[in-house]
Amino acid sequence: MSSTADDLGKRATAEGWPEPVSVKDIYERYGDFVWRNLRRLGIPEEATDDAMQDVFLVVHRRLSDFEARSSVKTWLFGIVLRVAHTHLRTARRRRVHVDDLAGKSEVESVATSDSESPAEVAARREASLLLHRLLGELDDEKRAILILVELEQMSVPDAAEAMSMNLNTAYSRLRAARHAFQDAVTRHRTMYGSNSP
Repeated sequence: MSSTADDLGKRATAEGWPEPVSVKDIYERYGDFVWRNLRRLGIPEEATDDAMQDVFLVVHRRLSDFEARSSVKTWLFGIVLRVAHTHLRTARRRRVHVDDLAGKSEVESVATSDSESPAEVAARREASLLLHRLLGELDDEKRAILILVELEQMSVPDAAEAMSMNLNTAYSRLRAARHAFQDAVTRHRTMYGSNSP
């Protein structure tokens, strides 16, 4: 076993993974994480399967290079971010109206329980769509750091590593992202009334 594989094995054991770690293990543990964040980063629903496949192709190619200096989740988000940017850049070149496409379908599946009324489920789905619409108003880097820290509950140092940025820059960008998101919420409330989420 190479030292890289040894490092991955040690990191995986510390994170509670079976050893050896495979692409299948990563897919089973983080498939929902990848799908959810591709959607949050603006990938339209009809393109998400292709983007997921691209993410796991990169994981397959790069797994042996993973040095375990970060968590698998942090490393994986860096791949998700690059794949999302590539897909969106390609879509823009083809003049596909990504924002229009994203607004036509549900952004995230919303888990339901038997105790929820149809009105509660509908309200949660509407809130999810609104969240993604507001995230779509942010530039790519602000959106990504806000997703990592606020929605995925990742630490700022881990988010900085996932985005390959300096820690001070990450803190500064997070402050700017929170401010920009709050501005988007305020604009939405002004436009649609104060009773809106």
